[in-house]
Amino acid sequence: MGPKRAATLFLKQIEGLSVSSFEVTLYGSLAATGKGHMTDQAILSVLNPTHPTEIIWEPSVELKFHPNGILFRALDGEGKEIKRFMVYSIGGGVLANEDFNEQVTNEVYKLSHITEMMPILQKYGMSYWEYVEHCEGKEIWDYLAEVWKVMKQSIHDGLEAEGVLPGGLGLRRKAAEYMVRSLSYSESVRSRGKVYAYALAVSEQNASGGLVVTAPTCGSCGVMPAVLYHLQDTRNFTDKRILRALATAGLFGNVVRTNASISGAEVGCQGEVGVACSMAAAAASQLFGGTLAQIEYAAEMGLEHHLGLTCDPVCGLVQIPCIERNAFAASRALDANTYANFTDGRHRVSFDRVVATMHQTGKDLPSLYKETSTGGLATNSELDGETQTDEAKFSELDGPHTSPC
Repeated sequence: MGPKRAATLFLKQIEGLSVSSFEVTLYGSLAATGKGHMTDQAILSVLNPTHPTEIIWEPSVELKFHPNGILFRALDGEGKEIKRFMVYSIGGGVLANEDFNEQVTNEVYKLSHITEMMPILQKYGMSYWEYVEHCEGKEIWDYLAEVWKVMKQSIHDGLEAEGVLPGGLGLRRKAAEYMVRSLSYSESVRSRGKVYAYALAVSEQNASGGLVVTAPTCGSCGVMPAVLYHLQDTRNFTDKRILRALATAGLFGNVVRTNASISGAEVGCQGEVGVACSMAAAAASQLFGGTLAQIEYAAEMGLEHHLGLTCDPVCGLVQIPCIERNAFAASRALDANTYANFTDGRHRVSFDRVVATMHQTGKDLPSLYKETSTGGLATNSELDGETQTDEAKFSELDGPHTSPC
């Protein structure tokens, strides 16, 4: 999402120039996992229709500003540079460089910590979603209505789709199977099976280049839709209440983005799936009538119990372990809501403290575990069973298989 928006910005910058071709260099983790994330396809979809575009991959080059660096160069007929644009995709589709930062320039909330908000909201009898409306204006509801529409559509599309996901791992879609199998179980197991199916549906849509909502990122896009769709289906919550829950979730996500990071390349998967779980837990708690403290507690647990989670996608694809992680995080978000609503909301470690800890943990993590596909599961290329490509299929007669990566 971010790289595609960056390409669009670059096109505006070169209007009126005599450009013959483009050269785009991807750095660091963006290069290491770019093909798996279909970053090149996103950029080419914008630039290729205007001029021929070459993609250069530099996974070993780590830039200081942010790991996800992109250099756009416009070239004339002789191959000379006439315009360049260095930009960074810092998570959730947000762009930044040394001269601008969308995260800062688009800041609309005066209070950036939950511990700052809670006493003020308590004083005026406001909820988190009312604070969002106060800061964003009533037009936020039209935007969130569109977000909810896309989330539901991604679930529907994912449940209808079958076959093998692109990328070479040979990983089959499972959402439809999980949905069907869930129907044969008792009510409690059936309910949880459907949550898995919803999360898988959206994550599989993302892995195949389908339309999803970054909540807060593409790699963690299945958690929020799964939780909210499940709760509306089983508890008959109205769309209006779902939108309010989305507003609350977005507020907690924004606090993380402002004070830490939601970029797997910067802090690992704790900043993606961990934050998604936290947001979904907050949304669920609100739907069930949680107090300000209970909602904060649910969000805190959703993130706290993902601290240290690495980002180590196999072959650089947003498939293993990413897709399953979305399903488990959706389940964990529901558990965090239940746990928090059994309490009065009082607890020892605040959400803000966990955010700060997550940020520091991300800094302490080696780059091997931050979306570079050079550590963890990504280095264990001996995959089993259904994850083999057609080219890598083997039998006992054929001997050991080779890595599909």
